[in-house]
Amino acid sequence: MKSYETVTEALQDLRQRGYTTDFNLQFDCIQCEQQNKKLNPEEFDIEEVYRFEGDTDPGDENIVYAIRTLDGTLGTLMHGYGVYAEDVSDDMIRKLGTE
Repeated sequence: MKSYETVTEALQDLRQRGYTTDFNLQFDCIQCEQQNKKLNPEEFDIEEVYRFEGDTDPGDENIVYAIRTLDGTLGTLMHGYGVYAEDVSDDMIRKLGTE
């Protein structure tokens, strides 16, 4: 797996490698607004994970996931952790490995 200095660098490289769909985290699923699609935890796999620490700003604490759906769609999901973490279901916590 690669190493990135910034979230932007990670997202740019993942897009160049085909991860072009943007996913958003919901309470119990991920959502792709462009395709009007919602996916439960069992409908996608996490292929790569990159964690970024916010050395000076807690708002910079993010995890970038490279996602592959069961139908082969490739995309990315950004998830804040720490103070700015979203409320998600237990199934999503297990899937994202954020316990």
